[in-house]
Amino acid sequence: MKKEKLAIKIRKSLKISKWINAKLNESGMHEYSLFSIYSILIGSVVGFGAVAFHELINFIFDGLFHSKTFLQGNYLWIVILFPIIGMLIQSLMIFFFPEIASHKGVVDVIKAVSLRGGIIKFRTTLFHFLAPAINMGFGGSVGPESPASQIGGGIASKLGQFLGLSDIRRRIFTAAGSGAAIAAVFNTPLGGVFFAFEIILLHDFQSVTFAGLILASVSASAVSRIMLGNEAVFQFVQPNIGDYQEFYLYLILGIFGGLFSAAFVIYSDKISDFIKTKLLKRFPQFIVMAFAGLILGIAGFFFPGIFGIGYSTINNILSSNYTLQIVVILTILKFFLVPIILSSGGFGGIFAPSLFMGAGIGFIFATIFNNFFGFSLDYTTYILVGMGAILGGVNFIPISAILIIFEMSRDYTIIIPLMTAVISSTLTVQLIVKKAEHLKHLENSGYSVPQNNLSDILSAVPVKALLKKDFILLKANSSLQEIVNEYVENGNKSILMVNENMNVIGIVTDAELRPILTDYESVKDFFVGADVMNTNFSTLKPNDNLEHALQVFAKYEFDELPVVDNSSNKIIGVLNKQDLIKSYNQETIKKNLAGNIATEIKTISKTKWSAVTDSHSIVEIKIPKQFVGKSLGELSFRNVYNIEVLLIKQEQNIDSNNSTKENILFPSVDYHFLESDRILLFGENEKLEQTRNW
Repeated sequence: MKKEKLAIKIRKSLKISKWINAKLNESGMHEYSLFSIYSILIGSVVGFGAVAFHELINFIFDGLFHSKTFLQGNYLWIVILFPIIGMLIQSLMIFFFPEIASHKGVVDVIKAVSLRGGIIKFRTTLFHFLAPAINMGFGGSVGPESPASQIGGGIASKLGQFLGLSDIRRRIFTAAGSGAAIAAVFNTPLGGVFFAFEIILLHDFQSVTFAGLILASVSASAVSRIMLGNEAVFQFVQPNIGDYQEFYLYLILGIFGGLFSAAFVIYSDKISDFIKTKLLKRFPQFIVMAFAGLILGIAGFFFPGIFGIGYSTINNILSSNYTLQIVVILTILKFFLVPIILSSGGFGGIFAPSLFMGAGIGFIFATIFNNFFGFSLDYTTYILVGMGAILGGVNFIPISAILIIFEMSRDYTIIIPLMTAVISSTLTVQLIVKKAEHLKHLENSGYSVPQNNLSDILSAVPVKALLKKDFILLKANSSLQEIVNEYVENGNKSILMVNENMNVIGIVTDAELRPILTDYESVKDFFVGADVMNTNFSTLKPNDNLEHALQVFAKYEFDELPVVDNSSNKIIGVLNKQDLIKSYNQETIKKNLAGNIATEIKTISKTKWSAVTDSHSIVEIKIPKQFVGKSLGELSFRNVYNIEVLLIKQEQNIDSNNSTKENILFPSVDYHFLESDRILLFGENEKLEQTRNW
C-alpha cells in the first residue's frame, strides 16, 4: 500500500515537472536563460531557508539565555542545564530517526553530489534544519554553516527533483544551493561560490557549474540582506595593515595558525575515536551526550561567551572588550569542547568555531607582540587575518577563507596579509595532517569519492570493452571514386586508410571530402586516398582507458578512432565517440545506483536478491575462490557474464584486537580481489542465476 501511494505521488510530481518543462520549452527560451532562471530561483529559495534557520537559532537562544524569567538572582545556575537539555533532545531525535541522523553535514552533500545524482531526501533536510538549531539554541558551542550548507543543498535538490531536472543539472544545483546557504549566512556571495567549489565539488571546475554557483549565491545573499539587513556579521573599525616591513609577521601568524589548526584536527580525530570506540560502546548515547552538555554548561556558567555560535563573542574580541586572560581561556575552551560535542552526537559545524578560535589567536598574537616586543600591531587586522588563517587551515579551504574574510572586511588593503597568512596556514596543516577533515569522514564511512566524477568513471572502463570490429579499410592508393562510394554506401562512416603493411596511416571523414566535392568531376580521376586523408590522428590500444580515449577525441575531433594491437600495431577495431558517451551515461547510472544503496547496503540480504525491476536485481555474494587475486579488468564481468559490479565490500582490521570495519569501494579495473571481499552485482535475473554456480 505504501509503495502504491509513493508511486502515485511520484507520478503526480513527474506530471507537474513535465508540464513545467514543457511550458518553459514552448516559450522558446535559450538554454542558458533557463539555466540562469533556475539558478536564481534556487538561490532565492535557499536564501529564505537560510534566513529561517538563522532566525530559529536566535529565537531559541534568546528565549533561553536572555530570558528574565529564568536568569534572575540565584537562578543563574540554570544555564548549566540548557546544553544538557539540548543534547538530550538531540539524542531522542537520533534514537527515533537513526538513519536520517546519520546523513550529517557537508559530507552528506558531497555524497549526494558525487554519488547520488544530487538527491537529498526532504525529511533529511527537515531533520537537519531542526537538530542543529536545537543544539545551538540551547547553547551548543558549534557553528551553523555546515547544517546551513546541508539545508541549502537539500532545498536545491528538492527543487531540482520537482522541476524534473537532469541528473547533471541536479548535481550542479545541489552544490549551488549548498554554497548559496553559506553566502546567505555570511553575506559573502563569492565565499559561498568557492565553498561549493572547494568542498562540495571537490575542486571539480566546469564553467557552466561556476555560472550556476555565482547566480545562486548572489540571489541567496540578496535575500539574506533584504530579510536580515545589510550589516556584516562582524562589526569592527577600519583595519590598518601596518608597515610593509612588518609583513613577515603575517607569515609567522599563518604558520602559528597552521600549527594550531593541525593540533585541532588531530585532537578532533583522537577525541572522536575515543568517544566512538570507548564511551559509546560502554554507555548509551544519551548519557554520553548529556555528559558533553554538562561539561559545556559548567564552562559556560563561568565563561558565558562560550555558549552558542559565538558571533557576539567574536565581536567582543574585535572590540577589545576582553582581557588577554579571558580570550586565552575562551579559545582553549572552544578548542576542547567543540570536538566533544560533535563526536558525542551533537549537530553543527566547525566553521564558526574556526572563526572564533582564529579571532582568539589573532588577538593573542597581536597582544604578545605589542606588549613584549614593542610593536604597535592593529588588533582588528590581526584578528581578521587570524580568523582567515584558522578557517582555511582547519577546513582546508584557502580560497573560501580568503574571500569570506575579505568580503566581510570590505577593505581591499587586507587582501595581501590575508592571503599570506591563509596560504601559509593551509600549507602548514597539509604538511602535518595531509588530508581534509571532510575527506577523512568520507573514508571512515567507507567511501572513496572521486576528485573528478567524469575522470573516475571513464578511467574504470578499458577501450577494448567498446571495441567495434565493424570498420572500413582502404589502401592509401585507392581512387577518390572508390573512397566516395564506400563513404556513401556505409552511411558516412569514417574510412581508415592503410599502407601495404596494413598499418593505419590516415583517416577520411566528411571533413576531408566536403571541400573537394564541388570539383568532384574534375578531380575524381586524379585524386587517391593519400591526397585527401587526414594524417593528423592518434591510435588507441585495447588496454587504454576511456578517459585517455576522450582526451584523444577532444584533441583530434574524429567520430571514430582506430584501435591497434599492442605489439604489431595492426588494426583490430575502432572506438566510436558515441559509444564512449553512451558508456559514460550507463556507468553514471550504475554509479548513482551504487551510491544510493551504499549507505543502506546492510539491508540487502546476503542470500536473498533485491529486485530493482521485474527483470533486473541486485545480489551480494562472497568473492569466489577462483577470482581471488585477479583484477576486475582481468575478469571483465561485463563482457564475460553481462553483469555489472556495483560495489566491493572489503573488511579491514583497525586495531590489535582484530576489530574490523567494512569499507565500501567503487569498482576499479586495477582492483585485485581479496579472499574476504564481498561484491554487489547488478544485472538481468537470468544472468545473475549463473552466479549460483561460481
